[in-house]
Amino acid sequence: MEIKAIRMFDGGFMNQQFAFGGEGKEGTDEQIIYRSSLQNFLIDTGNEVILVDTGFQNDFKAPEKKLGAPLYMGEKVKDYMEAFAELGYKPEQVTKILITHKHPDHSAAIQYFPNAKVYISPEDADAMKLPEGGNIIRSEYKESFKNFPRAEKVADGIWFIEAKGHTKGNSIIIAENDGLYYMMHGDVTYCDAALKANKLSIVFEDIEAARITLDRVREFIQQNPTVYLSTHCPEGYENLEMKRVMTL
Repeated sequence: MEIKAIRMFDGGFMNQQFAFGGEGKEGTDEQIIYRSSLQNFLIDTGNEVILVDTGFQNDFKAPEKKLGAPLYMGEKVKDYMEAFAELGYKPEQVTKILITHKHPDHSAAIQYFPNAKVYISPEDADAMKLPEGGNIIRSEYKESFKNFPRAEKVADGIWFIEAKGHTKGNSIIIAENDGLYYMMHGDVTYCDAALKANKLSIVFEDIEAARITLDRVREFIQQNPTVYLSTHCPEGYENLEMKRVMTL
């Protein structure tokens, strides 16, 4: 198994109030800044090519840089499909797409992979108005995985896990390889500093569920050697490159 980052934006920033302020902004400082980027991930099992999220559709125009903004995604590195192709793959090779949640920086490019089965929560599939049946697989989470009570095994060593909060149907993906667990979590946190500080961002649909999810994520990391692969900070691709295990 090989996991690769599909990098789209880099060189951005977010402030601490945005990244830490979900349960209250008291004690946060908008002048404390963390790095921001945008990347999704690809898993090559040797038998399958599986995408974890897809970025924006081609030619997406990102918001311009504004000093003092709570979040600036960064400068565009490549469109999603350009970055995907640069890794040496073709759309017809993709067998599965695992969508962590409905937001377009995670889901807008599914249209470019018509042959892939798309795994997504029922709630977010409905919110996106995706068709019933066909290539759309609404996960039923009939199994459990470690401390996560609702999960679904989608390939050997790869789990699609219910993790509500950021959206009402939020999910995470964990891939096990060579004794390490690679957690691709979408937006459970926006930066690794928030995970370490046990803080939720200000972006959520269900704050109580988001807290339960973050608690479970932290418990999993404390109990299992985990490489934490974030979508919105450069540590996502840096942790992957170095196989850096998160410590809490």
